[in-house]
Amino acid sequence: QVQLVESGGGLVQAGDSLRLSCTASGRSFSTYAMGWVRQAPGKERELVAAISWNRLRTYYLDSVKGRCAISRDNAKNTVYLQMNSLQPEDTAIYYCAGGQSSYPRGPYDYWGQGTQVTVSS
Repeated sequence: QVQLVESGGGLVQAGDSLRLSCTASGRSFSTYAMGWVRQAPGKERELVAAISWNRLRTYYLDSVKGRCAISRDNAKNTVYLQMNSLQPEDTAIYYCAGGQSSYPRGPYDYWGQGTQVTVSS
């Protein structure tokens, strides 16, 4: 029903920046809460950042506060994650997720395929 496609990942050095993008299909994007979830090998997945449908509320994982910023452009059906001062601990597959929720953290019903972020030291 809803398709999410991520892009923008890659291999960077510690201290570098990346901006991830997620583009959604469908006409209901503007009603969706959106988030970025990451999973590193051997670790549980964790919510990195989230934003409400009206952009009034955001959430950030403690370890990325001050380094990351989530934003969205509803006219483009796109959500972004700007990541600065990247560290090796940020290495993971980053997934875009969305759901028709009043709360930025979900629940999420739709998931992208993921984009790999690798940070070398």
